[in-house]
Amino acid sequence: MGRKVFVVGVGMTPFVKPSPDRDYPEMGKEAVEGALRDANLPYAAVQQAVCGYVSGDSCCGQRVLYQVGMTGIPIYNVNNNCSTGSTALFLAKQLIEGGLCDIALAVGFEKMAPGPLGSGRFTDRASPLGRHLAKMGEMFEVQKLPHTPQYFGNAGIEYMRKYGATEVHLAKIAAKNHRNGARNPRAQSKREYTVEEILNSRRIYGPLTKLECCPTSDGAGAAVLMSEDAVKAHGLQDRAVEIIGMEMATDTPAIFEEKSCMKIAGSDMTALAASRIYQKTGVSPKEVDVVELHDCFACNEMIVYEGLQLCGEGEAAKFIDAGDNTYGGRVVVNPSGGLIAKGHPIGATGLAQCAELVWQLRGEAGPRQVPKARIGLQHNLGVGGAVVITMYKKGFQNTTPNKVAAAENIREDVQSKL
Repeated sequence: MGRKVFVVGVGMTPFVKPSPDRDYPEMGKEAVEGALRDANLPYAAVQQAVCGYVSGDSCCGQRVLYQVGMTGIPIYNVNNNCSTGSTALFLAKQLIEGGLCDIALAVGFEKMAPGPLGSGRFTDRASPLGRHLAKMGEMFEVQKLPHTPQYFGNAGIEYMRKYGATEVHLAKIAAKNHRNGARNPRAQSKREYTVEEILNSRRIYGPLTKLECCPTSDGAGAAVLMSEDAVKAHGLQDRAVEIIGMEMATDTPAIFEEKSCMKIAGSDMTALAASRIYQKTGVSPKEVDVVELHDCFACNEMIVYEGLQLCGEGEAAKFIDAGDNTYGGRVVVNPSGGLIAKGHPIGATGLAQCAELVWQLRGEAGPRQVPKARIGLQHNLGVGGAVVITMYKKGFQNTTPNKVAAAENIREDVQSKL
């Protein structure tokens, strides 16, 4: 077992429709400074940083962080499709957990092009999703449309055929998330919609309508992570939220061996990471109070309920109809509005999910607050593929001896850099 890791500061810009008004350095800087301010720390205290983005050139992370400070620390740049933000968080956690540093920063940002997500920047080399696309073509005709809604739309069709869920269930999910987004000042969409309005909105692909799809977005998010000793050294016990488990999984061979669009869209790796995190933490799915999951499309939220063990196999429709996915039900899913309402600037999404869960567990979520939230679960997925699942626990529990010398060394090291 490695060292305990805590989130002590989070920051997030509003997520907005792609615009030339703000560039990624400005958005990234705002999120980082917000996280540092939340942690009451100077940038000089940060010992290593991990930066996530998808649309950008090499060293965009340095371009963002050099505005905040140039302290010579290691800065890593990562890209893992839509799971990029939580991949940055995962690596920052490992740096602390493995004893390589005591204070790490994770930041994710994205400046996206207007319109649907493209299929890639390069035309002179193999696409990383080429095999996924070919496999989908064995089951469904690949249309001359953006590929992403086809991956997830076809996965939704498969689930509905197999278990009897309907398009109304997708619309109920989207209505819930738009309703939650209306209470989130940082969300891109702040309007509530009825189930009927969602069903009657423009058809995008298969069962998916426009209001059941996440929009392209600009934005940034950031988190400051600390070891237990660092939390004590800086007196941040009242701000600290513990990461009690974090698992990353990638695709299994089944996605190419079997004919399942659900597997292509990540159902296997979600289930694998979820089973690992519950086993390693000893926390039951029934103990989870609040979830931020990757609802890039409403059908993915429906499928992920099962993968995260929030309901039994094939029981998503029943789970939705009972209202067990929202306030007053068994667990509150996507109180932020999720990707559908909050927006989805790809590299920032994982850090925005982290920020929402930290606010929820601190009791700082305002009108979105989940009553008595104690355990939070985060799910961030990138087709191609990687999924990162993170479990958070409310509060700082001093269960190890107070290492005064270690804490003093951390404090002195920070002071020497100021």
